[in-house]
Amino acid sequence: MYNKIAFLFPGQNSQITGMGMDLSDEYPEVRELFRELDDICEKPMSKLCFEGPNEELILTVNQQPAITAVNLACLKALNIKGIKASISAGHSLGEFAALVSAGVLTEYDALRVVKKRGELMHRESLTHPGVMAAVMKLPVEKVSGIVEKAKKKGVLAVANHNSAEQIVITGEAAPMEYALSLVKEEKGKAIPLKVSGAWHCALMKGAVNEFREYMEGITFKRPSSTILFNATASVETDPEKIKDIMANQLTSPVRWYDIVLRMMEEKVDAMIDVGPQKQMMGLAGRIVPEGSNIKLSSVEGVQSLNEFMSMNV
Repeated sequence: MYNKIAFLFPGQNSQITGMGMDLSDEYPEVRELFRELDDICEKPMSKLCFEGPNEELILTVNQQPAITAVNLACLKALNIKGIKASISAGHSLGEFAALVSAGVLTEYDALRVVKKRGELMHRESLTHPGVMAAVMKLPVEKVSGIVEKAKKKGVLAVANHNSAEQIVITGEAAPMEYALSLVKEEKGKAIPLKVSGAWHCALMKGAVNEFREYMEGITFKRPSSTILFNATASVETDPEKIKDIMANQLTSPVRWYDIVLRMMEEKVDAMIDVGPQKQMMGLAGRIVPEGSNIKLSSVEGVQSLNEFMSMNV
């Protein structure tokens, strides 16, 4: 049995048609979770998760509650097996499943909140269109300098610091084009991302206050276990301050690299990617040193859960 487990929850673009279906078939508690999802969204979201079509599943308004539900389904299955996290964190959208893992939100309230979040972000993406790109082979200091230079042409920011040399930038098209030319000059590599909006920058600021006001009607509790937040890479226990962090997360960078380093400092002996597609396991694998005693695993369905239980617990 591991002494100190960290749960890592994925965010947008981790969706895949069929996600969560085997867990729903296996566990009545997960079936009830998907029924709640359908009720909250007032449409058959569970069917969208299980059957697609993908062109509907990838829409921000659908993707956010769908991925959160699957993250929570994986979390519930782990909890049923007696596996709980000492430390939780989620990448952007995944932070809401982490709040459930840490006892801050109920599953029902987390799904309500992400439904609202998806609606607001979709609205802002239509009003203030933008683009995102992943930059590789350059340190964050160099990328930040490029962003500072390029933002004179418009809104641009660092969205995600995913690993030592994988940084996502976000903003308007004109400064992005200039920034990518500067990346090339510095011998870096840039890949435009297929996203429907420029997340984690000032283009989302129109949603911040409205999202904070919506969360006023939601009960946030003090965490019962440690949660590390995207915007700060540190802990917070005051429920009202957590609401502020979650609202400001819309325009703040995701400090994922710092979060994983903090987990290592906290001496976790296992990091579990809790949700579809193993993306968090991949990012952690770029940060945790080769030869480390930290076990990296993923739980995205019944088979991977059973493998984890048979091999590691």
